[in-house]
Amino acid sequence: MADRALRGMTIGAKSMESEDGVEFAERMMVTYECPVAHVTTIPMSTEAEVPASWECPECGRPAARRGEDEESDSEDPRKIPRTHWDMLLERRGVEELQALLDERLEMLRSGAVYRERL
Repeated sequence: MADRALRGMTIGAKSMESEDGVEFAERMMVTYECPVAHVTTIPMSTEAEVPASWECPECGRPAARRGEDEESDSEDPRKIPRTHWDMLLERRGVEELQALLDERLEMLRSGAVYRERL
């Protein structure tokens, strides 16, 4: 029984088919460049619709197709992500936040917070 086993092959690692007689689709190389100047070249079929942008594999920023004009300046590629503080300030003013903080600190000092949990 051990004589019939395939030796030296891992399951799913290699194909037993050969590439003899296979016609590959015509390809073209498309180059993208991200705002940090990382260059990525992707092979694509000549029949495929080439996207205007591609995610940079090095930094994750959107990379524009090299050689094409910029689409628009409405999307700033160096957009700074919003922090929790920024999102909080969109909902409440500093005075309101100060009043809430004072109220919660007073509750902590008086022990009311611990009584709520029990």
